[in-house]
Amino acid sequence: MSDSWKITAFANKADVENALLAHDEALNWDHEIVLSGSEIAEDSPQDWKLEAWLPRKPDENDTAAIAALFAGIAPELTIDRLEEQDWLTLSQHGVDPIHAGKFYIHTPDHPANDNSATTSITIPASQAFGTGQHETTAGCLAMLTLMKRSGVAARNVADIGTGTGLLAFAALDLWPGAFATASDIDPVCTGVVEANAATNNFALGHRRGELTMVIADGMDDPLLQARGPYDVLIANILAGPLVDLAPDFAECVPAGGHLVLAGLITKQERRVRRAYRRAGFRLAKRLVKGDWSILWLRKRRKV
Repeated sequence: MSDSWKITAFANKADVENALLAHDEALNWDHEIVLSGSEIAEDSPQDWKLEAWLPRKPDENDTAAIAALFAGIAPELTIDRLEEQDWLTLSQHGVDPIHAGKFYIHTPDHPANDNSATTSITIPASQAFGTGQHETTAGCLAMLTLMKRSGVAARNVADIGTGTGLLAFAALDLWPGAFATASDIDPVCTGVVEANAATNNFALGHRRGELTMVIADGMDDPLLQARGPYDVLIANILAGPLVDLAPDFAECVPAGGHLVLAGLITKQERRVRRAYRRAGFRLAKRLVKGDWSILWLRKRRKV
């Protein structure tokens, strides 16, 4: 076993959730540092902690990187040495399986669900922001399931800001005959998505029923643009980028096509919906998970 350490930051729920989102958008993140967030006690649901697991003794750069995730506040930090323990196993401790829509998301430490009506997907808990634990990811899984049950047919889907590939896998499970494209700004995600696709028996490639992975900033990639238009496009990112991307998404989603947007807290929803209304979308359905909104928007048909 390696020398294992943990940095813990204490803050309220919203600040920890925002820190996890900031980590997901961070460039040049040290991927040896694995993050998880959780409430400290069941009777104090707003008091949370962010835990950063390291296979080495943290230095000043490590603590500064954790603190920088908390914009505008200075959280209390503690550093603990975890003797003779596997840091990755510890980082996965307490990450329970979740049910969201027709999906059962679990780490390799937990068995798949044997319910034939449920699709089990395995995502390592070390990939902290793509396990389904966060309300935005779980909300997207629920929304995609609702869309399928409502009769939405998808021939071409895209997952922008895919992270682990989870939402792209879910879309392929719901619409197995579709072309599928996943993208992320972080090059590390290519290996992550490939590994998770192999674990969960999703094929990589460019044909129907296969997933193509692209590294891109938003829609700024020739292959991503060429594979459109997308009749279902998923973007679980942040409110600011969602607003900025509204015109780009409008260009690559046809009339009658669908968007699933997440990564915005409820107080940011009006701003996001305004941007997409101007871009030609209308609200079809919204879900609220905790403080987070998940939006299903539909492109208006031209009269």
